[in-house]
Amino acid sequence: MGNLDGRIAWITGGGTGIGRSAAFELAAAGATVVVSGRRREPLEAVAAEIEAAGGKADIEPLDVAAQAEVAAGGAAILARHSRIDILVNSAGINAPNRFFKNLTAEAWDRVLQTNLHGALYAIQAVLPGMRTRRDGLVINVASWAGKDHVYFTGAAYTASKHAMVAMTMSLHLEECMNGIRATAICPGEVATPILKGRPVPPSDEEIGRMLQPEDVGRSIRFVAEMPAHVTINEILIAPTWNRMFLGGADIAQPR
Repeated sequence: MGNLDGRIAWITGGGTGIGRSAAFELAAAGATVVVSGRRREPLEAVAAEIEAAGGKADIEPLDVAAQAEVAAGGAAILARHSRIDILVNSAGINAPNRFFKNLTAEAWDRVLQTNLHGALYAIQAVLPGMRTRRDGLVINVASWAGKDHVYFTGAAYTASKHAMVAMTMSLHLEECMNGIRATAICPGEVATPILKGRPVPPSDEEIGRMLQPEDVGRSIRFVAEMPAHVTINEILIAPTWNRMFLGGADIAQPR
């Protein structure tokens, strides 16, 4: 394994949760990280904390659901840093009303636009440069719901994450000849702010047993520090106390 000195890493959803942890981990490994998200304040806080610890960080506020913003953001990063070596697609949302009994077409579109289309837009922004250099890494933060069918995540989120896993494999299949690697990371339950949007939020005790954002951030760093001739296609990672197996009062399907 080698460090990431001189590498530029772009992280969407970088202001909170998994994206934030990935930013700290990649910066600690030597990369210059650029964090993106809709809200400037969390991005500035992440960048300031990284720089206070001796790392290098930059921000690029944007909404990944808006293709024009992502394209412009990617171009701006390239103008400042000349390259993007690592892309981490971590931006993601879910809808409170996520079940077929209350799911709207608008909610479906919003989830797919952010979770899936937004990742595609960012990939399209970095691919030309990666092809030219014949080197690059795309890490897509998918979900356990992208490998299984989970009731409580709902149809839109589950569909978006299954599609993200498939898109990741297609990217590697097509671009491995150009030296481009692609990894799907599929975490089980992670203690991130997205939990607050669940119809029934989990208890503090349950949250304490979940994966923490830092656990996934370390996994992202592990992938990024692999040598260029190695691709980790997927990582399926879950808390030891795995409610996908054990169940829980807040995630049980009503009968």
